[in-house]
Amino acid sequence: MATGVLHRVCGGLGRAKSSAPSAGQLIVWSRGFGTTSSRDRQDSWFKSLFVRKVDPRKDAHANLLTKNEESNLYKIQFHNVKPECLDAYNKLCEEVLPSIHADKYYPCELVGTWNTWYGEQDQAVHLWRYRGGYPALTDVMNKLKQNKEFTEYRKERGKMLMSRRNQLLLEFSFWNEPIPREGPNIYELRSYQLRPGTMIEWGNYWARAIGYRQHNSEAVGGFFSQIGNLYMVHHLWAYKDLQSREDTRNGAWQQEGWDEVVYYTVPLIQHMDSRIMIPTKASPLK
Repeated sequence: MATGVLHRVCGGLGRAKSSAPSAGQLIVWSRGFGTTSSRDRQDSWFKSLFVRKVDPRKDAHANLLTKNEESNLYKIQFHNVKPECLDAYNKLCEEVLPSIHADKYYPCELVGTWNTWYGEQDQAVHLWRYRGGYPALTDVMNKLKQNKEFTEYRKERGKMLMSRRNQLLLEFSFWNEPIPREGPNIYELRSYQLRPGTMIEWGNYWARAIGYRQHNSEAVGGFFSQIGNLYMVHHLWAYKDLQSREDTRNGAWQQEGWDEVVYYTVPLIQHMDSRIMIPTKASPLK
């Protein structure tokens, strides 16, 4: 039977220590990182099919995985636009969204806005940050109801859309906070639908993995859903172009330990997809 090893979420994913954790440390059970030999991997994988690790957590995922000293809430919007309306839609967004972003009356920030280049076509993606969490979100929504320009924007926008959906997200503690960056860049949004009950394990592995993906400043932000599709993770990356993306991703495989992370996180995924996105003129992430 596989043996669980103690380690901390916030302390990264180094090798397991046998010493008892001090007060306040988070304890979770997961597979340790052993040798990378094929036989050991096969044995570990076989055992993982039959062993469900005990998890003594007594707190919500949101409290364990986020930056507790901050209370940022994110909203991601996916708008499927009528193909013939995409240019008009982008122009409409450029006229309205930056003014909301710049107005301190609204406790929110436009993190980025994009059109999908590869993936779902004729799609716009918007990412907002609400500093202050759910109260800030509620405050913004109430104020926008009184904003005639925004009300007109929603009316005109509705004529251009085929469908839309959104999610409320929190950011992983071990990722960067998204900040404006100069371009030109392309962005990749990689979305993972995890198996229920595996979010903590995902966070444990990626707390280690993110160190392998910082060399070209490609890591923009990492988030997990609170409302909308649950057990959904989004990783946002920036690259100069598609070839830079290919070179950067291939480079990660040359680092010892990256293969372990991939090996153990793939079984946690039910579904995944990737969007390559181009920032619009209104996007702070260029």
